[in-house]
Amino acid sequence: MRARTLILVFLAVFFAGGTALLARAWLNAQRAAPAAQAAPVPPRPVKSVLVAHGAIQRGHILKAQDLAWQPWPDDGVNPSYIQRGARSLETFVGSVARDPLAPGEPITDAKIVAPGSRGFLAAVLRPGMRAVSVPVNATSGISGFIFPGDQVDILITYPVPVDGNGSKMEHRAAETILHNVRVIGIDQRLDGKEGEAIVAHTATLEVTPKESEVIALASEMGKLSLSLRSLAREPGPNGESVASAGADSADSATAATYTLDSEVSPLLPKPLRGNGPLQNGQVTILRGNGKSSESSGVHPASRGS
Repeated sequence: MRARTLILVFLAVFFAGGTALLARAWLNAQRAAPAAQAAPVPPRPVKSVLVAHGAIQRGHILKAQDLAWQPWPDDGVNPSYIQRGARSLETFVGSVARDPLAPGEPITDAKIVAPGSRGFLAAVLRPGMRAVSVPVNATSGISGFIFPGDQVDILITYPVPVDGNGSKMEHRAAETILHNVRVIGIDQRLDGKEGEAIVAHTATLEVTPKESEVIALASEMGKLSLSLRSLAREPGPNGESVASAGADSADSATAATYTLDSEVSPLLPKPLRGNGPLQNGQVTILRGNGKSSESSGVHPASRGS
């Protein structure tokens, strides 16, 4: 009887101890569960690649607003993609798109041409266009505030010889010969750094073959100046520069404009046309003893055709 009692006591103590151990383990597990849930999970690293912020045409000079960093799936990152951290976005400002880029399309080194690389200028030019350089100074170059990618008009100032009433006199005239011309370089620099003004001596322009002839001739006729166009203005119908009526009337979409010195100052005599005075578009006609005036249909500042 005593042995049986001892066995029962031993079993009771054994099961009581086991129950206590199990209860303690369960309580520890319950305390650890909230702590594990509250522990922050380290974020999975996300890769970002350089993409086009909007549609970019071939030959476009890249600006900071044309580019953006975009998160990209790890399994879709091509080795040719430019990843964030490898190079800064500003590194690509001033480069030229070799091919058209769609919004959100990854940019690779094969799709752009960096300034100074071989073929950079050829990549800037659109199909059928030519590059021509013109001399400028602080005044004619807008005090250094013309940058690659800007659109300008080209003006010429030159003397206009006039012979009337037996006296010879020379007038001065200013005329806009080309409209909406794209600037692709300033003093051999094709990348314009934002906020940096360069007082240039040479501006390189993108023009058509006909316009290159106009500029070559105009540079021999008088002094050329650049007139900066607003970025808010729309380009021409084909996105190309437009020649004045005097340069290429067949393709002109903008009327020629010009100004004579007599329009600037009333103290200067009006220009003469032929052997008689031309005032306010009126021509004096003599018939026998009679005298009459008729409208010539020509602007008083017009030069003889």
